[in-house]
Amino acid sequence: MSEKNQTPAASAAAADGRSDLVGQMTARRKTVQTLRDHGKNPFANDAPITHQIYALPASEADQVASLPLDAEVNATQPRYAVAGRLLQVNEMGKAKFLFLRGDRGSMLQLYLRAENAEAFALSGSLDLGDIVWAHGPLFRTRKGKRALLVEDVRVEGAARPGLRLLTKAIRPLPGKALQEGEKATDDDWRYRQRYADMIVHPEAAEVFRKRATIVREMRHFFDERGYVECDTRMLLPTNGGAAARPFRTHMNVLNLDLNLRIATELDLKRLVVGGIDRVYEIGRIFRNEGLSRFHNPEFTTIEFYQAYATYADLMDLTEALFERLCLAVNGTTTIDYQEHKGVQLARPFRRATMRQLVKQARPDAPIADGPCTDAEWAALPGYAKQVLGDASPEYGHCLVALFERFVESSLVQPTFVCEFPTVVSPLSRKNDRDPRFVDRFELFVVGKEIANAFSELNDPDDQRERFLSQVAAKQRGDHEAMDYDEDFCRALEYGMPPTAGEGIGIDRLTMLLCNQASIHDVIPFPQLRPESAEPAGAGG
Repeated sequence: MSEKNQTPAASAAAADGRSDLVGQMTARRKTVQTLRDHGKNPFANDAPITHQIYALPASEADQVASLPLDAEVNATQPRYAVAGRLLQVNEMGKAKFLFLRGDRGSMLQLYLRAENAEAFALSGSLDLGDIVWAHGPLFRTRKGKRALLVEDVRVEGAARPGLRLLTKAIRPLPGKALQEGEKATDDDWRYRQRYADMIVHPEAAEVFRKRATIVREMRHFFDERGYVECDTRMLLPTNGGAAARPFRTHMNVLNLDLNLRIATELDLKRLVVGGIDRVYEIGRIFRNEGLSRFHNPEFTTIEFYQAYATYADLMDLTEALFERLCLAVNGTTTIDYQEHKGVQLARPFRRATMRQLVKQARPDAPIADGPCTDAEWAALPGYAKQVLGDASPEYGHCLVALFERFVESSLVQPTFVCEFPTVVSPLSRKNDRDPRFVDRFELFVVGKEIANAFSELNDPDDQRERFLSQVAAKQRGDHEAMDYDEDFCRALEYGMPPTAGEGIGIDRLTMLLCNQASIHDVIPFPQLRPESAEPAGAGG
């Protein structure tokens, strides 16, 4: 911001050589004390508003095309009380324009005349970032901008200033972001101080509003179809429902070691056993894994389960859901995501097996054109080792590794990848034609997995064998393998109807629909490495 647009207090601080953080905060604390010495509360809570800035009517402001410095506003015009954060002050001799930002990124100019002596004097003690209250009628400036003329309030015959300080900002806003036309680009700063990021970059808050729209529309979508929303446990004695390393904690009252859940799957399927044929949960998941643009150890998913349905039914359901969410957020089903233009989220989506996709990407791979043959089963591990350099001797792991290396990033348009190997799907129902594969799909968009679904395994004996295989894998050093869950097997012994279930990562979905490059941009407070201490004296 140019010097002419700084507040007097800010200009004085710079002139005194106190433009550094500690100096500015010291100056602001002195202002706080001065206000208190004069009986003014710098953190007041007794000035109600009549309207949010974004909700002010535009038509009434249009009644006055422009307002000369000495003009009067019609006494019959409505008066409004508003509040917002002070972001800019323009000095005009005997008048000032104060720029306030309210909720939803809304902006409003306050017009203040020198003849309004008490309010004009108060404005001299304001700093950028302060929360300010104002009262008066609306009008249009000569440039056609909506503004509010600050005028005193009459209360029981006495006049009170039409401008008040509600909250003094002790800490100045990030300097880089105050330069006109500039944005703070230090992502680490933005994520650590999301509150400051949202002040200077209101578009960051808009992403969180759209995320709320996504979650709300999800609830409507499933509620309309007879699903029941349930809350399940976050602390579990066993680790299951996904391949992931858990966070561990201890419950003192029971002297019991517990895991933070890595999925809601097993408890939701217990509810299906109990008779809730359509159930879903939107909740937090915790996985003790790495950090990246697409991974945060704490994230949000929706999981839903439908009795008497197959994974093919869930493909149809997912297409309808994504189409609806995209329309709700963007007003269209064609979106751009980073460098990917024209991503189509209208039905239908492409459907292909993992084997077909690997064969298309690697025509020399020993993959049969039809069902998997014994020759393919025997030859693929050797091929995978040849082209990858290191590969498992197990067919299923090799197929997945080839898919991840040569196919995954190319799936820009929505694609249901179907028929995963059984060895990587410990909770999925085996395919009736070839039990080496399961009835499962993952939905990929712009090269990233967004959803995972399958026809559920409901044979308790088969499930026990899968759990035992997971236990063996854990003993061999696989920290992401599941625990043995006998209670879940017992639940299946009571009989779970044929069921299909799906999980969708809400964070990644929000990234897609809001065109955000990092998961940190769609989570208000992402996990970060500890920050270094700030300069001594910056606090108070």
